[in-house]
Amino acid sequence: MDKEALKEKIFAAVRAVKEQGPLVPSITNTVTVNFVANAQLAAGGSAAMVYMPDEGEAMAAVGAAMYINMGTIFPIYRETLPRTARALAANHKPWVLDPVGIGIGALRKEILLDFQDVPPTIVRGNASEVIALANLWGLPTGQDHDGVRGVDSTDTVLAARQAAENLASFIDGAVAVSGETDLVTDGTTTVLSRGGSPLFARVTGSGCSLGGVVAVYAAVTDPFTAALSAVQAYNFAGSRADVRAHGPGSFEKMFLDGLYQASPADVASNPFRILT
Repeated sequence: MDKEALKEKIFAAVRAVKEQGPLVPSITNTVTVNFVANAQLAAGGSAAMVYMPDEGEAMAAVGAAMYINMGTIFPIYRETLPRTARALAANHKPWVLDPVGIGIGALRKEILLDFQDVPPTIVRGNASEVIALANLWGLPTGQDHDGVRGVDSTDTVLAARQAAENLASFIDGAVAVSGETDLVTDGTTTVLSRGGSPLFARVTGSGCSLGGVVAVYAAVTDPFTAALSAVQAYNFAGSRADVRAHGPGSFEKMFLDGLYQASPADVASNPFRILT
């Protein structure tokens, strides 16, 4: 796919979200619930946060897509998350997995292994999380380690390219790798998106909220376009907020304003480069 064709698909996805306001529930990190919901709303979607097994199943039926973030794990999630994933598959609904915290605790590992049988439509994570998930699922990564330090990455985005491409091919969807420059791939086409701000690293939930917005776009378009549209929107709004903010507090507010104000043309025109 050439660059102009990709821009047209991004433009159409952003416009569709703003026009349709899709309901996209989330099961997400308790530290970031507010930011995830606000970012989904700013992008044009509708948010709902759920926790219990029956809630997950219900929302899998009525939501247009769903976001599952592994950042906070409660014992009840041993039932909630697999049941929700199965319900999403049964209802043919797209969903986004953020494997944040991978490598911490046996319960998180068990659930992530369960997801291999009912895989997500899109994976969003930092480089080390993407490498770790691919390793957990037995996919080639070109790396002999899982460079996860808590929720932080110790790997570069390009170091995760092979893992991301193989993950995307395995799930027959897309993978977005967040970093100084973001990588998005469907296993065949791989793109680097530029922009954003160093202040993202100073605001809790920047990556988690991106996963939620990826899910909003997944409600209206194919997985690769959804992942790329969300990354482009974040990089555009982040760049705009970066030149106006005085620190993390004002950045968060200005970023949400920028995400809300970003037009389809703004998001499509944010700089990106096709690698393959």
